[in-house]
Amino acid sequence: MTDSPRRGVLPIPDRPHSGLITYDARDPDTSFPPITPLRPPEGAPNVLVVLIDDVGFGASSVFGGPCDTPRFEELAIGGLRYNRFHTTALCSATRAALLSGRNHHTVGMGSITEMATAAPGQNSMRPNTCAPLPEILRLNGYSTAQLGKCHEVPVWETSPVGPFDRWPTGSGFEYFYGFLGGETNQYYPALYEGTTPVEPDRTPEEGYHLTEDLADRAIGWIRQQKALTPSKPFFVYLAPGATHAPHHVPEGWADSYRGRFDAGWDRLREETFARQKVLGVVPRDCELPRRHSAIPAWEDIAGEMKPVLARQMELYAGFLSHTDHHIGRVIDAIADLDVLDDTLIYAIIGDNGASAEGSVQGTFNEMVTITGFGHLETPAFLRERLGEMGGPKSYNHYAVGWAHAMNTPYQWTKQVASHLGGTRTGTIVHWPNGFGARGEIRAQFHHVIDVAPTVLAAAGLPEPSFVHGVQQRPMEGVSMAYTFDSANAPGRHETQYFEMLGNRGIYHKGWTAVTRHRIPWGTTGAALPAFNDDVWELYDTNTDWTQAHDLSTEMPDKLHELQRLWLVEAARYNVLPLDDRFVERLNPETAGRPQLVHGNRQLLFGGMGRLNEHSVVNLKNKSHAITAEVVVPGPVANGVIVAQGGITGGWSLYVKDGTPKYCYNFYGLARYYVAGDQPLTPGKHQVRMEFAYDGGGLAKGGDVALYLDGERIGHGRVERTVPFLFSADETCDVGTQAGSPVTTDYRVREFRGRVSWVQIDLGAGADTDHYVKHEERLRLALAIQ
Repeated sequence: MTDSPRRGVLPIPDRPHSGLITYDARDPDTSFPPITPLRPPEGAPNVLVVLIDDVGFGASSVFGGPCDTPRFEELAIGGLRYNRFHTTALCSATRAALLSGRNHHTVGMGSITEMATAAPGQNSMRPNTCAPLPEILRLNGYSTAQLGKCHEVPVWETSPVGPFDRWPTGSGFEYFYGFLGGETNQYYPALYEGTTPVEPDRTPEEGYHLTEDLADRAIGWIRQQKALTPSKPFFVYLAPGATHAPHHVPEGWADSYRGRFDAGWDRLREETFARQKVLGVVPRDCELPRRHSAIPAWEDIAGEMKPVLARQMELYAGFLSHTDHHIGRVIDAIADLDVLDDTLIYAIIGDNGASAEGSVQGTFNEMVTITGFGHLETPAFLRERLGEMGGPKSYNHYAVGWAHAMNTPYQWTKQVASHLGGTRTGTIVHWPNGFGARGEIRAQFHHVIDVAPTVLAAAGLPEPSFVHGVQQRPMEGVSMAYTFDSANAPGRHETQYFEMLGNRGIYHKGWTAVTRHRIPWGTTGAALPAFNDDVWELYDTNTDWTQAHDLSTEMPDKLHELQRLWLVEAARYNVLPLDDRFVERLNPETAGRPQLVHGNRQLLFGGMGRLNEHSVVNLKNKSHAITAEVVVPGPVANGVIVAQGGITGGWSLYVKDGTPKYCYNFYGLARYYVAGDQPLTPGKHQVRMEFAYDGGGLAKGGDVALYLDGERIGHGRVERTVPFLFSADETCDVGTQAGSPVTTDYRVREFRGRVSWVQIDLGAGADTDHYVKHEERLRLALAIQ
């Protein structure tokens, strides 16, 4: 490639004109080469990378699972299925590794952004020595777009003021439409276009669903790109929130699975395993490992719960089929443009194994379980809400047993990086003009860090040595291109470490040494062993495909050899120190990461919104006051003054039919209301809510008082409160409420008038006159400059 040396330094340095400079452009000796638009080498393909969320190896029908995915099956018939492709076992880490071609700890993403620490392998800050794939492609002449989930931005950089260097549009993507959290409400997503917050164009009642929206946007962007710059190839990264919890799906998709899971997860696992053998995605002589005792047997489930659990799986299956359908629409659009044959497609069906974060019984509201209140969702509670599961009033997740079945034939689940159930996901590669093989299976060991080198190889592009003046760390993955037309080629990815939240393992030439340190549904209050006390297992996956036979006692020397190798790799890739803390890492002060807001007061202004929980002072588990100055233009005021959270939990100070009201939503399990007894008259007013926390620990209740211009107009009681987190991506908004509603009591969301400012005060006893004077607010404003 004649221009390879130039492409090794990005941006490609401009070449100054070195010919004759004439005085007059009409001079016949005047000559300049024509401007040539930047393009990648001849034959560089379009690239579509599809990354589905929280799908186990044994979920989709294309890999033998019970969830119908006909579009993925079509893609596999025309391409290749990889049955030994691996991820990191958790979402942020897998995505950072995918886009960089480096191990997740190398790029600072040892777990998820919300748990970042000061350690280099855990700080969530991709080094500038590791330029991401989309930036490399953009600087070589590709058009680039990301649609869907981006869970790689450090949490202290996710506010509306950035900085935006690590947002998608600062990381090589020219266009972004999606969300920044680990999950989002499929009916009320917290969306951005570029760095600008946007709202869905329809309501759930009007048929809105995020997966369909993302497909529509992808189709529109691809069509526009090919209409305007057909000579440029595109790189599209499509990462829907599906099928991560909440398992939101239009009703008809789930109903098509009625009754199909009534026999339970143990039977489903056996049936899936049989199909996988017939398909050839697992060897016919491999064994199905026993279900671990921590996962209940279906026969031990109480009869009253079985219909609830079966419906959970129906919803999940419908969700995956719905996702498959809309991914298929994007592929159809590429085919309609007659460029499908020139498009390299990666369909990675799972950024990790299926999720066991929904608890042993599943949940109607995932936040209840995550924060340790799962016992409040009794069987009677879940049965009463069976018809609402999967809809806009729910935030549901299925039970651990289904997650285990979705990872058939492997042990364990998402987060468990030690075992294949957490890391192995089915992957399809489709590129008609790139290789001749069709409908075949590839069994070479590969990892998500191999995608970026493969795309560069397919495009004929070198891995750059310098990007933006910074010398680059070499990519740590290997190109998979050698496997495209060679089923029997020896694998080139011979060694790979795994680590996630203390769960760890090592693969080396078919051998695996692994240790499970924790289980995913034991996030709160779980006693963990010392790392040195963890029990390691040894498997020869050359002959034991499913890690069914532990050889650690028979071959201790081999186990010790691999343990040493894991330690060498861990030191090499920033894995150390190991960190299994959970609650401590959610606290920025103990974790050592920056905190956007400090102190006991915060001043917000009208029009501010899309402020996630990292952008607002934390008022949980403490007394506080919310004061707002509003201007009422007419005789009857309505709308939200300020709100935080949504259906999963939160609070709202609002006006209904002219009267101030306050609602506290405790996980959707209870909503507590306090209403004023005086209406707002036209003009300027202060509306204030004071919350006197009971104290005595987390999640306690408190007394609420409402004030209008310093005079008490209402009081009431909140019996219990949310201790840690209202939601994954619901926000705080002034003058309206974005996302899902804290309460359905609103007459309207948008405040009919003006909210001038909102002041949040933490602690008891502030402003004993229950009124914020102008000079007090001015002092606060000056203090935060």
